[in-house]
Amino acid sequence: MTQPHYEALDAWIDAHFDEQVRFLQALVQVPTDTPPGNNAPHAERTAELLQGFGFDAEKHAVPAQEVQDCGLQSITNLIVRRRFAEGGPVIALNAHGDVVPPGEGWTHDPYGGAVVDGKLYGRAAAVSKSDFASYTFALRALEALQAPVKGAEAAGMPLRGAVELHFTYDEEFGGELGPGWLLKHGLTKPDYLLAAGFSYQVITAHNGCLQMEVTVHGKMAHAAIPDTGVDALQGAVTILNALYEQNARYRSVTSKVPGITHPYLNVGRIEGGTNTNVVPGKVVLKLDRRMIPEESPAEVEADVRRVITEAAAACPGIHVEIKRLLRAEAWKPDPRSAPLVQALQRHGEAVFGEPIPTSGTPLYTDVRLYGAAGVPAAIYGAGPRTVLESNAKRADEHLVLEDLRKATKVVARTLRDMLG
Repeated sequence: MTQPHYEALDAWIDAHFDEQVRFLQALVQVPTDTPPGNNAPHAERTAELLQGFGFDAEKHAVPAQEVQDCGLQSITNLIVRRRFAEGGPVIALNAHGDVVPPGEGWTHDPYGGAVVDGKLYGRAAAVSKSDFASYTFALRALEALQAPVKGAEAAGMPLRGAVELHFTYDEEFGGELGPGWLLKHGLTKPDYLLAAGFSYQVITAHNGCLQMEVTVHGKMAHAAIPDTGVDALQGAVTILNALYEQNARYRSVTSKVPGITHPYLNVGRIEGGTNTNVVPGKVVLKLDRRMIPEESPAEVEADVRRVITEAAAACPGIHVEIKRLLRAEAWKPDPRSAPLVQALQRHGEAVFGEPIPTSGTPLYTDVRLYGAAGVPAAIYGAGPRTVLESNAKRADEHLVLEDLRKATKVVARTLRDMLG
């Protein structure tokens, strides 16, 4: 591939960067808090903006009952298909628009998209509406390169294959109604997938996740006569202690995937009781168990259930109900993704001026659904070195705009290699 083609892509992205920033601001300004998960309006706005670029977005609305059964309000997933000459691969680019609510502590409007000191602030600015922008403008740059490039031969080999933009809205609740729904209904079958990520490493594997709801039942009673009841909270404390003891043991179970350490467990929500003068009759715990790629999800779930039931059995009068909320399998390294990974690394180093390593991540993502469908994949996009630096899922989430510019160039160059 001759250098003028890469330079032409870079130049187009630089020339249209202000437009790209405005596109991202418009995306941030439409809330996609999940819960409650009323995300169809954002899809409509995104499709409208894409139409302005000449991209017709297919709107795939998930039936209302399926959405409601998952505790959400509305989901419309988008697919943009851009086909080139026959004979090349279909490369899908996936980013999710749904995101957790902003929470407290913001010093900038979470839906304002304000740019301050080279950073764009807003919920989902980094994860992952940023990659709605990077992927859209990488594709636009690629198409613009079809015109002759000065110093290169007729834009240098026609592109072969296709690019699909998959903008979906169910990552926070597991992805089954996002990419999972598109794949299940045969609406896409790409040869490669690139999914939203950060700019300084290429992710090639991630953890799995088991989420469970544990309802601890006791017997309510007046606090003045507590012996007439069974304290569900005391039972919950016993269960919590058992879970935390188990969590400490997980440190001895290590992964061989760089970037992934060991399994761990988090209890993220506790609800219970009716009043301060009432012995609580019911307490509900919600837990999140991250699974390394080497673990069996079925065995992990069985073990967590064992720990809970054994702890409950030690509390007279207590009984528990255990409900699985999510069981997302880990995404494991796939050697078939090498052409995509190597192109991202090569161009990442050229654009950022430093080596771009491969790594696993302790997160879990929608990529596992493509992997389960047999699609080789990689995670790469616009963002900092770590989730912590972006403030994702915290106050003042932000994106360094120079990372957006450079990541867009890396993605555009990579698509040029894969399709040329």
